[in-house]
Amino acid sequence: MGVPAFFRWLSRKYPSIIVHCLEERPKEYNGVKIPVDTSKPNPNEVEFDNLLRGLSLRGLSLRGLSLRGLSLRGLSLRGLSLRDEMMVAIFEYIDRLFNIVRPRRVLYMAIDGVAPRAKMNQQRSRRFRASKEGVELAEEKQKMREEVIQRGGYLPPEEIKERFDSNCITPGTEFMDNLAKCLRYYIADRLTNDPGWRNITVFLSDASVPGEGEHKIMDFIRRQRAQPNHDPNTHHCLCGADADLIMLGLATHEPNFTIIREEFKPNKPRPCALCGQIGHEIKDCQGLAREKKGEYLEKELTMASLPFPFDFERSVDDWVFIEGAIDRLVGIYKDVVHKTGGYLTEHGFVNLERVELIMQAVGVAEDNIFKKRKDDDESFKRRMKEKKKRMKAEQRPSFVPDGQFAPHALGGRDRPMAVQNARQAAYEMRMQGNQRNQNPAGSSDNMDNRGVKRKAEDSDSEPEPEDNVRLWEEGWKQRYYKTKFDVDATDDEFRKKVVKSYVEGLCWVLRYYYQGCASWKWYFPFHYAPFASDFKDIKGMFSDFEKGTKPFKPLEQLMGVFPAASGNFLPTTWRALMSDPESSIIDFYPDDFAIDLNGKKYAWQGVALLPFVDERRLRAALADVYPDLSLEEVRRNSLGSDIMFVGKSHPLCDFIRELYLAESHEATEIPAELCHGIQGILNLDEDPILPDKPVESPIPTLRDISSNNAIGIKFKDPQYDDGFVFKAVILPGAKIPSKVLKPGDWEQGNRGPWRPQLGFNPNRQQAHLDQSAFRKLNHYADRNQGPGLFGAGPPFESQHRGGQYSNAPPPRSYHQGNYRPPQRDHYPQNQCEFYTFLE
Repeated sequence: MGVPAFFRWLSRKYPSIIVHCLEERPKEYNGVKIPVDTSKPNPNEVEFDNLLRGLSLRGLSLRGLSLRGLSLRGLSLRGLSLRDEMMVAIFEYIDRLFNIVRPRRVLYMAIDGVAPRAKMNQQRSRRFRASKEGVELAEEKQKMREEVIQRGGYLPPEEIKERFDSNCITPGTEFMDNLAKCLRYYIADRLTNDPGWRNITVFLSDASVPGEGEHKIMDFIRRQRAQPNHDPNTHHCLCGADADLIMLGLATHEPNFTIIREEFKPNKPRPCALCGQIGHEIKDCQGLAREKKGEYLEKELTMASLPFPFDFERSVDDWVFIEGAIDRLVGIYKDVVHKTGGYLTEHGFVNLERVELIMQAVGVAEDNIFKKRKDDDESFKRRMKEKKKRMKAEQRPSFVPDGQFAPHALGGRDRPMAVQNARQAAYEMRMQGNQRNQNPAGSSDNMDNRGVKRKAEDSDSEPEPEDNVRLWEEGWKQRYYKTKFDVDATDDEFRKKVVKSYVEGLCWVLRYYYQGCASWKWYFPFHYAPFASDFKDIKGMFSDFEKGTKPFKPLEQLMGVFPAASGNFLPTTWRALMSDPESSIIDFYPDDFAIDLNGKKYAWQGVALLPFVDERRLRAALADVYPDLSLEEVRRNSLGSDIMFVGKSHPLCDFIRELYLAESHEATEIPAELCHGIQGILNLDEDPILPDKPVESPIPTLRDISSNNAIGIKFKDPQYDDGFVFKAVILPGAKIPSKVLKPGDWEQGNRGPWRPQLGFNPNRQQAHLDQSAFRKLNHYADRNQGPGLFGAGPPFESQHRGGQYSNAPPPRSYHQGNYRPPQRDHYPQNQCEFYTFLE
C-alpha cells in the first residue's frame, strides 16, 4: 500500500542516505556474450545474505517488455507471442537484480496473491478506473479520426494489434498460472547453470499463495527471526518501488536491512536499461540503506525529560504509525508524547487512549492546516503562471525587424525590398530593442494584440475543478459531511460510526505491518475519512478483529475486483453474472460511475464512487455457478503453497531427495543446520522438479533443461499458536553497524551540495587527476567538442557525465565539485543507486 510522495520527502529531508552502487556488466568477445560470474565478491564491497523480491507484475512485466524494445510485427516474425516475450524480459530483469545484489543464502520471489478485502477495494477501484479510461480513450480516438477524415485529411488505416490487458495480472487468470510455470523453469535453469546460484536456497511464492508479495516476505522474516536458530545478523536486501517498504523494513527491527529501488523521474525519454521504464536512466535506479536513515531518525526522535525511559526502537514504531504528514506529525508527537505516559504502539498494537491525545492536538491545528494548504496551492499556481510567461518570452526573439530588414522565407516568391537609408533603419531597430529591454513584458505586444481575443490555449489560467467543501473557509466541517456523506454535521452517531471504522483501519494497518493479516474480511466501508477533531472517546471503539477469517479464492477475487469489460478472464457462466440484467449482483458492476476529484486536479487522484461488494451476496450468487468449473479452472481456483528450490551442491538437496524416494506424505521439519538456520515444514510437491530429470521449457525460444540439477518441494513457514505476538525488538546477539552520520550532517540538512557515496565502503579510495593529467586530457580531447578543457567551450562535466568524486582538490582553474572524470567501461551507463537505511 504505497505512501504517496513519501520517498521524495525522505530523500529530500535525509539526502545522505543515497549510496550509488556499481554493476558489473556482461562482456562480449568475438560476438560471444560472456555472462557475469555472480559467485565473485560484490563490487559494492558488501555481501548480502538474502535477496527478497516482491514481484509486482503490473509494473515489472510492462517495464521488462519495453526494455527489449519489441514491436508486435517483430514478435510474429520470430514466432513469439507477446506474453512469451514478456516472460523472457522478466527473466532478464531478475538476472540483473541478482547480479547487483548477489545474495549468498536466500532468494525469495513473492508474487502478489489474493489480497485482503481492505486492499481489494483499492484494486477494484484501479481496475474499474482503467476500464473506464480505456473506453473513453477509444471513443475519443474514433471521434478524432472521423473529424480528420471529414476535413479531407488522411490517416493510415488502424492496425489490428495484439493488445495486452494488464488486468490479466491478477491471481486466478491463465496468465498468472503460466507465469508460475515459467518461473519454476527459470529457477531450475539458473540453479543448474549459474555458479552464483549454486549454494543458495530459492523460495517461490506464486499468485496462488494468498497475500501481497511484500507482506508474504515480511511474514517469512517475522517467522524466521522468532526461531531459536535465526542468525540476528542476517543482511537482507528488499527490492521494490513502493515507499511503504521503508516502513516494513523499519518494522522488522533487523539491524541490516537494505532496500534497492528504482526512482522514476519525469522528462527522461530514454528508458532505464535495468527496468525499461521511461522516466529515468540506469544511473538513477536507487535504493535505501538503513544504516544512515536510522541515525537520522534517532536524532529526529530523541526527546529529553520524558516521564518514561526513552527507547529508540519503540519511538521508531510510533514513527511508522504516523507516517502521513510526517514533518508536522513528528513535531506534534514530540510535543504531546510527554503527556501520554508511554509510546503509542507496542509490537503492532495501538494504545488508543494515547493516540486520541495526538489526534486531538492535530484537530486543534486542523483549521490552520487547511488554510496553509490553500495558500501553498495558490502560491504554486502563481509561480507556475510566472514560469509559463518567462518560458513563452524566452521562446520568441526580443523583436522582429520589419520593412526592408524583415526576414523572408527561403524560396519564397516575394523578393526582399531594396535597402534604403540603412543607417536610419538600424537606428530605429536599436531604439526598439532598448525599449523592449527596459520593458520585458513588451508594450508593443499589448498594442499589437489590442482588440484581439486570446485563444483558449493561450490563456494562462486553467479551469479548476469545482470544490463545494472549501476547507479553507468557515463552515468546512458542515459542508464536508453534507457533500461527502449526505448527512448533517450535527449527526453525532453517524460521525462516531465513521470514526469507529477509521480507528479499526488504523489498528488493522499497523497489525498488518507487524503481525500479519489480522482479518481477511475487514475493510473500511466508506469512501471518505473523518477529521482528526472527530476522534473523541475512541478508547473503547475497538477491541479485536474476528478470528478465523479466510481469504477469497482466486476466481472469487476476480469477481470482486474486475469490471464487466474484463469478464473474458472468467469462466462463461461466471462472466454472465457481471453483464446479465437479471443477475442478482449486477449492481456490483456499473458500466459508468462518478469520480469525485475531492479537491484534486486530475481524475487519477480522485475517488471512484463504486459500490462496495457484499461478500455474502457474492458467495450466494457464485454457489450456483461453481459446478460449471472445469478441472483446470478448479485447479486455478485453489490456494497453493510456497515452493523451496535448491541445487545438487546444497546440503539440503540429499535430505529432500530422500523424502521423495521414501514417498513420505507426512510434514517434515527442515533441519536448521542444513539451511543457514532457516526452519519450516516440507511437503512433497505433486508435480516436482527433480535432479537428473529433464525440465520442459514453457517458452518456445528457450531450450529444455536436459541435465537438471535442481530439486523443489513445498514449503510452509514455521507455525505458531493463535495469539502469538512477534516481538518488534532487536534480537539478542545482533551487531549494530557502526554509526556513519557525522555531527555536521544533521545540522546541515539539505543545505549545500551533497556528494553520494559510491558503494558501501565509506573509505573507498577514489581516483583523482593532477594538473599534468588535466593537461594531457586537454591535449587529446576531441577537437569537435570545442576549445578544450580550459578554453571557452562547454564545461567538461557537460560532455562527460557520471563517475566518482575526487577527495583531492581539483585544478585551480576549476570550482570545487564541478569536475567528474570521464566515463569508464562499467559505469555510469550501468550504474544503479542504492539507498540504505538503519534503525
